[in-house]
Amino acid sequence: MIAGGVRVLNVGLPAVVEGVPARDVLQLDWRPPAFGDADAARLALALDDEVTHAANRRALAAVHAARPQLVGVRPAREVVPGLGDGRLLLHAGPPIAWERMCGPVRGALVGAVLLEGWAGTPQEARHLLDGGAIALDPCHHHGAVGPMAGVLAPSMPVLVVEDGAERAYASLNEGLGRVLRFGAFDAEVLDRLRWMRGVLAPVLDAALRAEGPLDVTSLVAQALTMGDEGHNRSTAATSLLTRRLAPAVAQQDQGVPVLRFLAGNDHFALNLSMAGAKLAMDAAAGVEHATLVTAMARNGVEFGLRVAGTGERWFTAPVGAADGLFFPGYGLADANPDLGDSAITETLGIGGFAMAAAPAITAFVGGTPEDALETTLSMRRITMGPHPAFRLPPLGFAGAPSGIDVLKVLDTGVLPVINTGIAHREAGVGQIGAGIVEAPAAVFLQAVRALHAARSR
Repeated sequence: MIAGGVRVLNVGLPAVVEGVPARDVLQLDWRPPAFGDADAARLALALDDEVTHAANRRALAAVHAARPQLVGVRPAREVVPGLGDGRLLLHAGPPIAWERMCGPVRGALVGAVLLEGWAGTPQEARHLLDGGAIALDPCHHHGAVGPMAGVLAPSMPVLVVEDGAERAYASLNEGLGRVLRFGAFDAEVLDRLRWMRGVLAPVLDAALRAEGPLDVTSLVAQALTMGDEGHNRSTAATSLLTRRLAPAVAQQDQGVPVLRFLAGNDHFALNLSMAGAKLAMDAAAGVEHATLVTAMARNGVEFGLRVAGTGERWFTAPVGAADGLFFPGYGLADANPDLGDSAITETLGIGGFAMAAAPAITAFVGGTPEDALETTLSMRRITMGPHPAFRLPPLGFAGAPSGIDVLKVLDTGVLPVINTGIAHREAGVGQIGAGIVEAPAAVFLQAVRALHAARSR
């Protein structure tokens, strides 16, 4: 009956046009706004005005103007606000009680108690934690960030980055294998942490004093042109950092062991990227009416979101495990739900948002180089603009998508993508894979309601 053939534009489920040859169908990637929540869609539409747009321009400009400088490596108790007062330990993600924590975070806290000398055995450490004798708080509440379990204790050294009067902090990366951030706390782990505290940190701090501050933004920008994405792949950034500090490190008594450690730890610069991203995103915190996301973090149980216009308030929802590649002998049943503060990199616009710059990352997290490119292009749909410093060669040196907008997430139905490691459910087993995880839709629905309520007051 239709002699000329049929061309179809389908905005529904693909099954609707299964009978039409694929070459004759253009499938439109359309989803109901606000994930089908009509009330949230109405609130988002009401906020989509010049007041919000102006606030977002101010917030994004503040983020992009930040120029964090690595100025030192100091004991946390000396520099992290509040961490030198009493028995306090910090952890990754939004707030969570000890009783609800996952295995890797609980294991890392036990290890931190032992490292501080507050207990002599794991059983004594658990008893202190069970009884509430040790206070627990998120790293983000103290200007700090930590990968995976993210546990930070007073005697542990931190990277110190600053921009004028503003500061942010991150723990030092231990490398792969049995490490505290995956919940391990045996003698090998504690001995390594003591060496990092007593040798690595002082040597690096002295090298920074000799070589002067290190521009974190410049280092990350250069690494993006060399195959890094700033989260799961930090090989180039670690090499650049090591090269910059090597002359001063080599002149010290323990310089060779330090250089050997850096040479064997391709992930070392991840924590530096995190500290820089934390400082940059904090620059937008509290910008009234702004719908810019300022933090994404996970504690192994819940995903937490912060938004500029609602300040320090957390929006939380259950977090799932990452979808990716597992090491031999492990699978999804072994995986802990996602955890860590490292999603601060994606919040800024690197990590999963810059995957186009690091096609090799797909061999680690799964997929193809084409998938990496498509992921970065997809993140453009939910961000406010390109980062002027983070240029991506595969996209003609366009800036990485930066500034997640709550309203754009609700309008498109596209969720932020995060590159992540996969931890075993049991403390101490360690990393069992790597992959991709998406932020849960629920936190954006909560955020738009809070933003609208704040506007209405």
